[in-house]
Amino acid sequence: MNYVIRSVRADEWAAAKALRLEALQDPVAPLAYLETYEEALGRPDSFWQERTASGAEGADGAQTVIAEAPDGQWVGTATVLMEEPGTTDWAGFPVERKQGHVVGVFVRPEERGSGLTDVLFDAALEWAWAHGAERVRLIVHEDNGRAQRFYRKAGFVPSGVVVPLAKAPGESELEFVLERS
Repeated sequence: MNYVIRSVRADEWAAAKALRLEALQDPVAPLAYLETYEEALGRPDSFWQERTASGAEGADGAQTVIAEAPDGQWVGTATVLMEEPGTTDWAGFPVERKQGHVVGVFVRPEERGSGLTDVLFDAALEWAWAHGAERVRLIVHEDNGRAQRFYRKAGFVPSGVVVPLAKAPGESELEFVLERS
């Protein structure tokens, strides 16, 4: 594998935006992401600049890792958000200990099955552990079997936490966790 796995830089917001918009057009996007392509497309450049900077190289609260092909094209991404004890998460649940929260995972279809997702996850986990996470978690739609299989293979297990989806009554997402060993 000749990919460069690295943290995004703040000035790369346009490439980050382009990859996110591509991810939101994937057939599984309605199960994988909480926003639509149309919502993301309507956001101003300032949103993308701030979003990219908040997870850029050197940031403490989040890190966006990308896979860059030999030709410079971005072919995958994953972001880790740090969640601090005593706060509440995006769904309103209390955060009881310092943890990483993996979001925004995407690998271009032509790269899937190559091991690239494993390498992105390794880099994201390494960053989270280095920043004091006691565990890393992610939330996955109950019907996203492909993602659930990958997460289990990567060592994540269901925690039993179920998050009802406000935008899709009757649907839920499941929390998967990986404890620091």
